[in-house]
Amino acid sequence: MTLHSAPFDSPVGTLTLVADDAGLTAILWPDDAPGRVRLEDMRDDPSNPVLSVTATQLAEYFAGARTAFDLPLTPRGSDFQRAVWRALDAIPFGETRSYADIARAIGRPGAARAVGAANGRNPISIVTPCHRVVGASGALTGFAGGLATKEWLLAWERRGAVSQG
Repeated sequence: MTLHSAPFDSPVGTLTLVADDAGLTAILWPDDAPGRVRLEDMRDDPSNPVLSVTATQLAEYFAGARTAFDLPLTPRGSDFQRAVWRALDAIPFGETRSYADIARAIGRPGAARAVGAANGRNPISIVTPCHRVVGASGALTGFAGGLATKEWLLAWERRGAVSQG
């Protein structure tokens, strides 16, 4: 299956948006580790409708006009990973949860480490907000876009949550 891609310039760097014919498949970081998200047969296609609406919604998010995304999502992963990613979608804008919180949310309270691994494989960063997951102490932990980017996104959302609420 051919995947469509397009660059998106954001305050956290140039992201690569990737979609199949049904939905958004990935958002890749400028220095994304090879193999973190396995994709093949990508072709540059900025006119793809899924990529166009994704770019519009990301621009709204970074402008402070959007706190939730409404996009068709088609992430590739195991059943466990997809369950974790769905739980990430439930974390409200401007809030954080721990890996243990996510493990409990998916009915696997002893699986915090596995949740961490699935979180690290989240192919749709920002839209599926893996940046909102922190360590049990509240400390920032690994993030594919880098800890400085995670800190920036969380601060951005806290500012937006204050102005929204």
